Amino acid sequence: MQWMPLSALKQKIISAGGFVNAHAHFDRAYSVTPHDLPGGSATVEHPLQEKWQLVDTWKRATSEEGYFSHITSALRAQAEFGVTTALTFIDCDPVAGERALNAACRAKEYAAHKLHMKLKLACQTLKGVIEPEAKRFFELSLDKVDVIGGLPAADKGQEERHLDVLLSAAKASGKRVHVHVDQNNSPEEKETEMLARAVLKHGLEGKVSAVHGISIACHPKKYRQELYKLCLDAGLSFVACPGAWLDARRNETLTPTHNAVTPIDEMIPAGLCVALGSDNIADIYKPYADGDPMTELRMLLESNHFYDADELIRIATENGRRVLGLI
Repeated sequence: MQWMPLSALKQKIISAGGFVNAHAHFDRAYSVTPHDLPGGSATVEHPLQEKWQLVDTWKRATSEEGYFSHITSALRAQAEFGVTTALTFIDCDPVAGERALNAACRAKEYAAHKLHMKLKLACQTLKGVIEPEAKRFFELSLDKVDVIGGLPAADKGQEERHLDVLLSAAKASGKRVHVHVDQNNSPEEKETEMLARAVLKHGLEGKVSAVHGISIACHPKKYRQELYKLCLDAGLSFVACPGAWLDARRNETLTPTHNAVTPIDEMIPAGLCVALGSDNIADIYKPYADGDPMTELRMLLESNHFYDADELIRIATENGRRVLGLI
């Protein structure tokens, strides 16, 4: 019988307690329609920041029961993939109201009792945390979520203030923070550095995770090496969602040759903790994504030429539990 490294790797992950999906958006899973694809409105072809607004139509039309159905459908699929622990961001803003989060709280109980899965919730702040109405929904979410979620780019021009709001809430509540950073695959972005400095400023070392970090690889090697040292000082961990960013659009900006994926081949040797996430599943962001963590792990290892099986197992299991504050 021939030995298959991928099958052997998956079996070891299952034996180590199963996959941890450390970043997802289950509330919008399976929301894409044929109309969103080419031939219809082609919503899926719009840039990321435009999709942040385009998804509002679906959010306004979705009831609490609708959200519950989408989340639990995603959870059942995750269980079949071998996921035993997951973190999902949930839209908490004036458009979704409290419907998505109320549904997610119910789904958390469903996951525990029906699927024997541990589900953690984080607030997705697509409308930012500074404008009064957006901030109100952010604050309403704090008692219900397990992790405080952030998206500095949602408060464009006030990114540092956005982080101050998040980290102040974290200090008051004792909860961990996960922040979307450096998503545009651009050397103009330095959000990971901004986040690490904010963590040090607020004294929250070891309590914060950076989600994505795609633009890190766009920068010169000297900058990257200094950034990793800064992140170590801040105890900043990372969540990589490789499938979410392979579609980064080509442009004429000159950068070091790189893949649009979190550079774990440099991060792991630098001593940084990296976990694995699926990000979006069958929605207008990633219409063909199915959320299979094994697919995500393979994309991560192939794009980084990273073949250390022991580290890959840790990325898929232990590191995920670590960034969720479970160990």
